Amino acid sequence: MPVRPALAAALGAAALLCAAAVAPAAAGPGETVTVDPTGRIAADGTVTLSGTYRCTGATGLAFVSSSVSQGDPRVQHGIGGTAARCDGAEHRWENSGRVSADAVKSGAAHVEATVTELRSGGVLLLPSFHAAQQRDVTLVQQ
Repeated sequence: MPVRPALAAALGAAALLCAAAVAPAAAGPGETVTVDPTGRIAADGTVTLSGTYRCTGATGLAFVSSSVSQGDPRVQHGIGGTAARCDGAEHRWENSGRVSADAVKSGAAHVEATVTELRSGGVLLLPSFHAAQQRDVTLVQQ
């Protein structure tokens, strides 16, 4: 087999294995994340989102991340992250983050929240997803 097709086949196989290794896992029984129906936006562009989460069985660092979008759903703005305790109990989360000027305004918005754990995968940390939710919310000016 010539070198280039063999190299392409090897790289394709490696990419397939990597994709399978980081594929999102389904949430376990009782694992949830919720998003409150109202978020806050400050005059300086700081957005605050909140909700609850419940996760179990984490062996690595876990956190709740969130993002917000308005208008174009392909443009999401990350809004912080909160350390998560995956002890099976329900906990509150609240994330705050500044977005660029006029990126989001008061009114309807779309929020996504995810509980993710970083598990050791040899030399890499691989994401393991415990729960996710998308919700339409209202951003109110503080």
